[in-house]
Amino acid sequence: MPTYHRQVRVDAPLETVWDFHSRILGLEALTPGWMNLRVEAARGPNGEADPELLEQGAQVRMSMRPFDVGPRQQWVSRIVYRDRDDESAIFRDDMQDGPFKKWVHTHRFVADDGGTIVHDNVEYELPLDGLGTAVAPFAVVGFEPMFRYRHRKTRELLE
Repeated sequence: MPTYHRQVRVDAPLETVWDFHSRILGLEALTPGWMNLRVEAARGPNGEADPELLEQGAQVRMSMRPFDVGPRQQWVSRIVYRDRDDESAIFRDDMQDGPFKKWVHTHRFVADDGGTIVHDNVEYELPLDGLGTAVAPFAVVGFEPMFRYRHRKTRELLE
């Protein structure tokens, strides 16, 4: 399965970076404007609306319309794993419904001398079976600007 990885060092404590990425406001702030993101609904692990933190079991229903082209794309993401200790933190979300055949995004944060190393790792499968498999390596062309923006914005907002 194809994967994409990008990392950045943020000059902010692990706790600050972890807290920011654990909230819907973080998701909204880190999504480029050209994606035209709308968070339609968020539910906590027990079904509560608009949870403060995105804990394991939380679901986020959103839609996007990149570059205002075509119909809005629906995307449902679920937090499937979340863990934290003194030196690192991790959460993983997967796409329950959306434009990819498979999407698993692992967000890992590692304390680094007062700062934090942010790792984004995405395992994905494109739709269209054989054709999707053939063009999967080229998906980086779309991922790179989005994750470059996310990392630049994280530094801008938290440093």
